[in-house]
Amino acid sequence: MRFAIVESGGKQYRAVEGRAIEVDRLPVEAGEQFNVERVLLMADGDDVMVGTPTVDGIEVKVTVMDHFKGPKIDRFKYRPKKRIRVRGGHRQQYTRLMVDFIGKPGEVRKAEKPAVEEKPAETEVVVEAEPKAEEKKQAKAEKEAKPKSAKSSAKKTDKK
Repeated sequence: MRFAIVESGGKQYRAVEGRAIEVDRLPVEAGEQFNVERVLLMADGDDVMVGTPTVDGIEVKVTVMDHFKGPKIDRFKYRPKKRIRVRGGHRQQYTRLMVDFIGKPGEVRKAEKPAVEEKPAETEVVVEAEPKAEEKKQAKAEKEAKPKSAKSSAKKTDKK
């Protein structure tokens, strides 16, 4: 598995080919493709290239999927007995990037085959049909026809 550590907006992210990363909002339109300029580390299996501070000759191609807002963060300042109550909030703007390629410019690699998932053999499931309306009515009639137990009627009569 090939991945790279990239820097965007002063923060570091782990970029893996075929996966999305969420970075602070970038001034790029959705659907546009560009290269991330600061690549700090690239690893391909056991082969690791560490930059000082960046790795030269490695590009990370990404496509902007969309721009979105993060969760709302509420802020409330309160000082008892002073009538100070200040409410505020914030929603951070993010950009979702799809990592398309990590490697040297012009490099052609064989696509890694994803692990084949074994599907369990399909078994036949037997579903019992619900009782028909006539059977339901008959079962209800049988319940109503049964006399109550003698013990319950005896307990009621013993009370004085």
